[in-house]
Amino acid sequence: MTAFTPDLRRLIAVLLLGGMIGLLDGTIVAVGAETLADHFDTDLATIGWASTGYLLAVTVAIPLTAWAGERFGTRRLWLAGLGLFLVGSVAAGLAWDVPSLIAARVVQGLGGGTLEPVLLTLLARAAGPARAGRVMGLMGVVLSLGPVLGPIVGGVVLEALDWRWMFFVAVPVGLVSLVFSARLLPHEEPGQAPPFDVVGLALLAPGFTGCVYALSRGDAVGIGVLGVVLLGVYVAHALRVRSPLIDVRLFGDRGFAASVVVMTAVGACLFSVLFAVPLAQQADGRGVLAAGLAVAPYGLGSALAMPLAGRLSDTVGTRALAVGGAAVGLLCAVGMAVGAPVWSTFFMGAGLGAVGASTMGSLYRTLPVESVAQGSSGLFILNQLGGSLGVAVVSALATTAGTGAALWWVAGLAGVITLATPLLPGRVCHERLNTAG
Repeated sequence: MTAFTPDLRRLIAVLLLGGMIGLLDGTIVAVGAETLADHFDTDLATIGWASTGYLLAVTVAIPLTAWAGERFGTRRLWLAGLGLFLVGSVAAGLAWDVPSLIAARVVQGLGGGTLEPVLLTLLARAAGPARAGRVMGLMGVVLSLGPVLGPIVGGVVLEALDWRWMFFVAVPVGLVSLVFSARLLPHEEPGQAPPFDVVGLALLAPGFTGCVYALSRGDAVGIGVLGVVLLGVYVAHALRVRSPLIDVRLFGDRGFAASVVVMTAVGACLFSVLFAVPLAQQADGRGVLAAGLAVAPYGLGSALAMPLAGRLSDTVGTRALAVGGAAVGLLCAVGMAVGAPVWSTFFMGAGLGAVGASTMGSLYRTLPVESVAQGSSGLFILNQLGGSLGVAVVSALATTAGTGAALWWVAGLAGVITLATPLLPGRVCHERLNTAG
């Protein structure tokens, strides 16, 4: 296999560094929720919107990147995303009240949402077909560890520094990535982009936001209904136009629809764990650093399982691996809700990591080549939307019913994953496609 050249190793390292800070900042507030609520004299449900707003902004930004990459070039888009993320980081650290903090986190999320999908494109282009598997393996570890490192870094910062450094800490790292990305990324000429789906964005963004807001606050039924109506109108719109933000026709494929359901629930479960476990630890009297470290086993289990699960799914098929992983995840989630030791999250992370890796692999086995980009975008968006939902519900439950209820919410999500995984494509589908190829 062709070895990485020194220049390629440097480029990969710089790109992964930029991608890591975007993923890390999505959850860094998890361990600092109590601190921020005390500082701004508000409740956890309100502070939860510092994270929910970030994740919703990521969700809105993702569908823009495919069009913007073609229109302006991926190099320019990557540098712009890093710059926007840094501006949001500084603004969040300087926030003077809750609205200003949430607004800054939205700016951060728009930058972070640009980075994640562009990172995949840049890595694949830099590595080439002969080395794409190795690079995507590294990307899988970053995707697993990035969100989990957020609470840990937040705990370390809060033990030694003011809360504002939860956001300032990303600035020097982001600047390093920005400077070296500008030096190492090759220049490119922008291509021809299809017309941008302005109507689709105008329907999706408030639709997603309204649904998540309603689920996070029990007295916002009207806003929730409006969100559902907007999403319904988007579906009708997407069926009429040639280049929608998300092609809803893909959901007619049973395998793709099952993959989306599973990955949406996995996203909700991941972010629910990353917020519920630290809150539960702090409710038991542990410090912020101990609360942040409590989620480390989950990330380690997921990081170890994902590369292995990806390889195994090529031989045993998606369904068998995902069903087994989901069963392990459900067992551990129920155990966590009834008081199992926090290290049991290692096995939960491993189980759901196996689900995520095999489910992502099934996307490429069920969709035609020309639909993979649209399918990837839709899957990524709904996975992030699941994360937004998870944070919002955990914050609301922790405020109204206590952290025990939030842990049972995690168990319920694991149950949804377990029920959905049998619908995924199995080995027969994979073998048939191999034969056809």
